[in-house]
Amino acid sequence: MMKRFLQAAGKRIKKIAQAGKRKYHTMLGRSVVSEEAKVNPLDGRRERGESAQQQEGGGAVQTTAGSGEGGKYRAPTKPKGKTEWSLDKFPVVPEEGKQRFHDYQIPLEVMRSIAEQGFQYCTAIQAKALADVLAGHDLIGKANTGTGKTAVFLIAILARLLGDKNSAGKKSGVRALVLAPTRELVMQIAKDGIGLAKYCGITVTPVFGGVDYQKQLVLLQSKKCDVVVATPGRLLDFIGKGVIDLRDCRILVLDEADRMLDMGFIPDVRRIIGRLPSREERQTLLFSATVPEDVQRLASQWCVRPKVVEAEPEQMAVESVEQIVYLATAEEKYTVLYNLIKRHPEDRIMVFANMKNETKRLANRLERNGIDCLLLSGDVEQAKRASRLEMFRSGKVKVLVATDVAGRGIHIEGITFVVNFTLPYEPEDYVHRIGRTGRAGASGKAVSFACEEGAFYLPAIEEFIQQKFECILPEEYLLVAPPKGLNRPPSGNSTATAVASAGDQHRGRGQRRPRAGSRRPNERGVTKKTP
Repeated sequence: MMKRFLQAAGKRIKKIAQAGKRKYHTMLGRSVVSEEAKVNPLDGRRERGESAQQQEGGGAVQTTAGSGEGGKYRAPTKPKGKTEWSLDKFPVVPEEGKQRFHDYQIPLEVMRSIAEQGFQYCTAIQAKALADVLAGHDLIGKANTGTGKTAVFLIAILARLLGDKNSAGKKSGVRALVLAPTRELVMQIAKDGIGLAKYCGITVTPVFGGVDYQKQLVLLQSKKCDVVVATPGRLLDFIGKGVIDLRDCRILVLDEADRMLDMGFIPDVRRIIGRLPSREERQTLLFSATVPEDVQRLASQWCVRPKVVEAEPEQMAVESVEQIVYLATAEEKYTVLYNLIKRHPEDRIMVFANMKNETKRLANRLERNGIDCLLLSGDVEQAKRASRLEMFRSGKVKVLVATDVAGRGIHIEGITFVVNFTLPYEPEDYVHRIGRTGRAGASGKAVSFACEEGAFYLPAIEEFIQQKFECILPEEYLLVAPPKGLNRPPSGNSTATAVASAGDQHRGRGQRRPRAGSRRPNERGVTKKTP
């Protein structure tokens, strides 16, 4: 009895389901017959729905496509195929004395990204270096930041990896490595690399200290890493844990080799290069603002018959920047700076100082005087450094107080003034500082102070840039005493509690070494000459 009950219930449920299905298709205007007249796989007979055999008003009624009440039925359209991109969509008129990216054997995937970013003609270093790096030669490039050198090695990396079909599908194993001295430069290179690799199917992964170690570890373990852009310290940590494998790496780029030498990173770089294939089995590209004997010695050890190219020196480019040197006492410097900022409230101003504690005191004082500013130094944790740079780049805050950690590798357009609150110890750093303004053909001004101590650094800078400064007295409106500072808590942007960075700096690395013969103050503020 129970068996008969279950069979009857099953038939009833089946009829209800079929009736609901017919009603649903009728509402959509689809053919019930076409849906239900199917071959039974068991006996080959056709099953027809009862609705197709119903008669209404003595005539047979068959529901056909388009007869529903919902209107005409439209067959689904096939998705359109992706249109292929070609160089015809990126026309660039040849000009005498200029090289186009079209003139080189650059893959279409990379050219498409170049077109989207609006690059048409090569810079000096690109025109001189692209042919050699695309041909696979080792290279030593003497070029500063802002000359376009990053695009040289990124285009070379992407072209090489796109042409290497053998290792394209591997999940593990780094195929190209870029080493840079600072986290900011690593982030900038990785950002540019991701933009150029947009259509290449190649991953670009930044690796640097000062961020959550575990999150970075999980990211590296879970995704393919074709190109790694890294600072030496954090990279060695991951190599030691077996997270990053460099045995398949065929391209090595050392960016700002002179600064890595000054900051004491070369022992770490040697350990990293020891994990790479031999120099005969890889392509090595070395870029440096200056090429002293130490850098030449390193190049001879790591490169094989390298081509040597030199871009136009950046100090020649800074001739377009208006350079002003004010004769002012140490007490007057802040007064001039305050009035300069107040007279240009809409301009983006970058203020440099040598010491971290000096930048912190200066940022505090500006905030007490009602000037919203940001602090960028080595003591600020990475998450805050990245957010502050973005706030300055977007124009939410107009004033950035920084040490030389932000002097290289940071590309922020629209900086009107660069102020050297304290002149740098090294002449090269002066060039890199003022190179933050007057970019891409825009006008800019560089303001420096020749105070009791700063005046001693001027002769070396003049000799380096081959220009003579005309020191002037500040205008009267710049010497108006600022109001008494408010005793208010900081906004949190500039003077938030500094947290020591993890990674490179907690080991004592990353500190700039003064060169022999340079003048540098000790902890008590007494200027001594370095032996």
